[in-house]
Amino acid sequence: MDATEESLPDGMRFKSILQADVPKGRDGKHKVIITQLLSDIEKLADGSALKIPLSELPDSKENIRSALSRAANQKKLSIATSSNEHHLFVWKTTPAR
Repeated sequence: MDATEESLPDGMRFKSILQADVPKGRDGKHKVIITQLLSDIEKLADGSALKIPLSELPDSKENIRSALSRAANQKKLSIATSSNEHHLFVWKTTPAR
C-alpha cells in the first residue's frame, strides 16, 4: 500500500478535492480560434456559410471541426461543416425536431 492509499478513507479508491477547486470548462489549445468561429457563425445571415482557409487554422481541419462541434453543442447551436482541399466551410442549420 503506498502513501496515497494510506491517506484515503476506507473504501475510497481516489482522492477528493473541494468542488471550488474543480476546473470549470475547457481552455484547450483551440479556444481562441473556436471562440472566434462561434462568434462569426452566430452573426451569419441565413443561407450563408463561413469560408475558412485551412492555412489559417492552428491545427488540422479534423481537430478544429471536432472542437467546433463540441463547443457548438455546448451552446446548443446547430451547425454543419464541409471542406475541400483549401477551405473549411461552416454554417448554421435548423435543429431536427
